[in-house]
Amino acid sequence: MAVMNVATYGFTMIAARMLGPRSYGALASLMATLLVITVLQLGLQATAARRIAAEPEHVAQIEKTILGVTYRAAAALGVLLLLVSPLLNVVLRLDSPLTAALVSVVSIPFTIMGGQAGILQGERRWHALSVLYLLSGVPRLVIGTALVAWQPTELAALVGTGLGACAPVIAGWWLLRRPRDPGVASEEHGFRKVIRESVLNSQVLLAFFALSNADIVVARNVLAGHDAGLYAGGLILTKAVLFLPQFVVVIAFPSMSTMSERRRALTGSLGLVAVLGAATTAGAALLPQLALIFVGGDRYDEITGHLWIYAILGTVLSMLQLLVYSVLARQGQRSVYLVWAAFATMIGLGLTTETLRGLLTVVITVDALLLVALLAVSLHVTRSAPAEEPSPAP
Repeated sequence: MAVMNVATYGFTMIAARMLGPRSYGALASLMATLLVITVLQLGLQATAARRIAAEPEHVAQIEKTILGVTYRAAAALGVLLLLVSPLLNVVLRLDSPLTAALVSVVSIPFTIMGGQAGILQGERRWHALSVLYLLSGVPRLVIGTALVAWQPTELAALVGTGLGACAPVIAGWWLLRRPRDPGVASEEHGFRKVIRESVLNSQVLLAFFALSNADIVVARNVLAGHDAGLYAGGLILTKAVLFLPQFVVVIAFPSMSTMSERRRALTGSLGLVAVLGAATTAGAALLPQLALIFVGGDRYDEITGHLWIYAILGTVLSMLQLLVYSVLARQGQRSVYLVWAAFATMIGLGLTTETLRGLLTVVITVDALLLVALLAVSLHVTRSAPAEEPSPAP
């Protein structure tokens, strides 16, 4: 995961340098859209891993069901995104119907990889899973950089991202090709129940990713092209701070799923994430020129004085991410309404801003208020014995 994140960040930094603020602003909005789309991938992965780890005697049935759901979900998502590509072209101000339509193609391997990774994770095949994570980052760096060097446009960068995403899917097919013992079948792992759980998991993650990526879309609509590109450049640091403590979520999630350990795991993990974020923020404040190198270089010099603010935003989002996974761990659903409310508030207030600093202030304020609210709810729920009741299905 560390190599994957470094490779992904490396491609982002290289693209920011080669494309410049205006073109990179378009690419950043596309990548933010893809990141929101990957909630389906993460929902499928969480569903597969939880079911296989909890009931390994049904692994053959679960794998077959998960792969069936994954392929259908990938195809359906691809068709849906193709149908809405004209709207995507307008909202992201791409001025390129082909680029908007390509998002639908790129989403397919992203989604398939989620189901494959969840099966390997549930079976605890860590070596095989590490291969998928490595191939999720390194090919994108190599292929994407080569294409951007050849043709410095957001379309070339998106093509490189799509080609790189095919590598882990091919590896996943190879790693899962072996025949399975049919084992014992169970109605609990039927097609509809797996779909329902995947949708519920994806809904919670969608709320978080929509909130954490909507600001770049707002920036594309309220700021000039150059300023929107500068804002996107600063978000490179935000995303780096957001994903830096991702290992904390991986380690803490099992403990947050148990009644006796979840409160201590949540508070301890939040403290660790806060410390990492504070260190990064201090580094960006004391050594802004060094931080600027990791953002995109001198072409983004105008936001040097704002980099520490972007680091704070990344810290807040990282803590929010941990709280969202805490909601998944205790099978809570009502807390997600707070995230959707924050998303709507940020969009509404963000569209009234006219400057980069004003938009940044709105985003941090809304995210910080949501952090306080979710933390209060989580501490209250984990104080009592029963888990938060999930909302009934529509």
